[in-house]
Amino acid sequence: MKIVTCIKQVPASSNVEVDPVTGVLIRDSNNAKLNPYDLYALEASFSIKEKNPNATITAITMGPPNAKSVLKEALYMGTDEAVLVTDRRFAGADVLATSYTLSQLIKLIGEVDIIICGKQTTDGDTAQVGPEIAEFLGVPHIPYVIEILEILDDKIVVKSTYDTHDEINEIKLPCLLTIEKSNLTPRLPSYKRKIKMKNYQIDTVTLDQLNDKNPKHYGLNGSPTQVEEIFPPSNEMKSKFIEGNKETLAHELYKILDENKFL
Repeated sequence: MKIVTCIKQVPASSNVEVDPVTGVLIRDSNNAKLNPYDLYALEASFSIKEKNPNATITAITMGPPNAKSVLKEALYMGTDEAVLVTDRRFAGADVLATSYTLSQLIKLIGEVDIIICGKQTTDGDTAQVGPEIAEFLGVPHIPYVIEILEILDDKIVVKSTYDTHDEINEIKLPCLLTIEKSNLTPRLPSYKRKIKMKNYQIDTVTLDQLNDKNPKHYGLNGSPTQVEEIFPPSNEMKSKFIEGNKETLAHELYKILDENKFL
């Protein structure tokens, strides 16, 4: 069984600069971490491997060369292989172009049984990349998985959680799962694994190595959506004190809510 786990390097804090021309985040390797939801995706991958010792796990990510740091973290946690797909022509990709690039990388890797993604990333919060990868690959997918219940020869049984209910689903392989935070506790990188993997060379794939080499399908060129404006959130807090009887307080409170379009 071959498992591919998609991970991403995201900003470690909200103190992120924005390119005024392209409207995209300026990613600083000194202010970066592994996307928190991807920790649960990795742990779900490890839980599958524990049930199927012959399984192999390949961590993949799209990003600049410094994104290798999160792949190293995944290797030290327990993945068998790691691949970075990187190219200047991938810069500025929206969710569609990102999903397409990752799907092209997965096709290049070869026959894959299970693709696992975190539910979403903390820098985009769209929760769209996983399902879109599945669509590009033509495989079924199940979102919001919180537990891997059973692994059979050609199918897997999982439990997903939604706002109003939980579901148990059986899905045929190959498939894609997106992982919600759950009772799985992500493991820490192992020092023994770090020593063991110290000579491991992370594979790097560029646009010219993918099956589809058309640059119009990637990055800003392949992104049908464009960001009009993006800016760091304001930390400013304003307070207003209102005095008077209950009728006055109610009227002023209603006025404030209405002016700020909360009603």
